Amino acid sequence: MAKRRMITEEKFDVSLWQPRTEMGRMVKEGKITSISEILRKGQRPREPEIVDALVPNLEEEVLGIASVQRMHKSGRRAKFRIVAVVGNHNGIVGVAHASVREIGPAIRKAVIKAKLNIIEVARGCGSWECGCGRPHSIPFEVSGQSSSVQVNIKPAPRGLGIAAAKVPKIILDLAGVKDVWMQSRGQTETTINFALATFDALKETTKMALRESRRGIVAGKAGEVSG
Repeated sequence: MAKRRMITEEKFDVSLWQPRTEMGRMVKEGKITSISEILRKGQRPREPEIVDALVPNLEEEVLGIASVQRMHKSGRRAKFRIVAVVGNHNGIVGVAHASVREIGPAIRKAVIKAKLNIIEVARGCGSWECGCGRPHSIPFEVSGQSSSVQVNIKPAPRGLGIAAAKVPKIILDLAGVKDVWMQSRGQTETTINFALATFDALKETTKMALRESRRGIVAGKAGEVSG
């Protein structure tokens, strides 16, 4: 079950950041000014501070908290598994999970992993019922899967909203997708698989947009696609 939204209150101070990678140094020096410059080259941010610097309005949310127990020689060990999502409501979104013995560190670890796992979602108006050309939906139908959970996301006309369950609805909202229909199959009560299947489908928008770019789908800023 999705938990309450957490918006980071502490402001990231670039001047106090000491980059550990070449990419981080280029970001701090102003040679890289957009997260799109990194993602569209097929690269990944190696430090969470890179995402904090380039996407300052990023929001974080915990999708699920579960207790995971395992038997070891020393006895039963319990951890908290956190599923988290980050996004800026404008084409940037990331989903990840982490397991740690305490809830606080587990949440922080999951959020950091989600930042390092962000993608740029291609948005557009792929609904034949609409045709407005605005990036309010997705440009084409996509599917995703994680374990037994399968999802299918279809473009919807402007004003419909996100016709989906709570977990994928949060992810789609943080990705900046406003109007879609969604179908799902499998054990959707398992939050981690439901979230990862939705994220897997959103990855397809970027892959297919690159293939279709020569046919008239042109990527715009912050993951937008003009139709």
